[in-house]
Amino acid sequence: MRSKAWTEKFMQGVFFIAACTSVLAVALICVFLFANGIPAMSEIGFFKFLSGKTWKPGNDIYGILPMIVGSIYVTAGAILVGVPIGILTSVFMAMYCPKKIYKPLKAATELLAGIPSVIYGFFGLVVLVPLVRDFGKWLKAIGFVRSSGNGNSILTASLLLGIMILPTIIGTTESAIRAVPVQYYEGSLALGATHERSIFRVIIPAAKSGVITGIVLGIGRAIGETMAVIMIAGNQPRMPQGILKGVRTLTANIVIEMGYAAGLHREALIATGVVLFVFILIINFSVALLNRRSGRE
Repeated sequence: MRSKAWTEKFMQGVFFIAACTSVLAVALICVFLFANGIPAMSEIGFFKFLSGKTWKPGNDIYGILPMIVGSIYVTAGAILVGVPIGILTSVFMAMYCPKKIYKPLKAATELLAGIPSVIYGFFGLVVLVPLVRDFGKWLKAIGFVRSSGNGNSILTASLLLGIMILPTIIGTTESAIRAVPVQYYEGSLALGATHERSIFRVIIPAAKSGVITGIVLGIGRAIGETMAVIMIAGNQPRMPQGILKGVRTLTANIVIEMGYAAGLHREALIATGVVLFVFILIINFSVALLNRRSGRE
């Protein structure tokens, strides 16, 4: 008995240390970012840094508004592409998919999560960029746009990121749908609802917390993606001028210039990371607040 009690205490200590390590890692990241980024913001000017439209490190001009807007546009486009496809795919897998094709389909969606970002970037560069370029030329031919662009654009990045966030949304949403008690579905059918109505009016609302979690994880993947975006987004540090024009995101700005940055330039890039980190915190806090309110209702 004493040996069993000692083992339980030992394992409890191991679990406690693991939990503290996780919290400590997050705390150290926060300390590093804010300790190095806040002084740069103060030197440049907080509002000048956030609202400035010009990024010229050679002239000590650091304005990240174009990158902020670019990140928002690209992430919003990825949400418009990935969220509907992801949710509908998860509904099919949980409620419609025959057993014979479920395993191959499940394996395919999980494989999407394991493909390296650079491979996605090559796919976008070889397949999506020419398609978007031709699409822009067609729009220009019919007089819908003045400039067709070269294919490296917000639209291309949004399409690719929409594909990249699919496994995250599909996996989380499917698990949430399967976790809903079957009595909900059976009760809806007993009241005269159709199969589709039961799914979209009963099952999905009951799984709303898990669905929202999947969407938030997808947003985090989209806003934090770097390599694929660098390869296809155009990397132009200017205000977005249309979905067929190039753009630079916050992550791309850091990765492109960190290799040779020094002094205030390096600190400004770290401050850019602080802004990105705050964006993620705001998104997570908003979703947690939304889930808490929906749980009370």
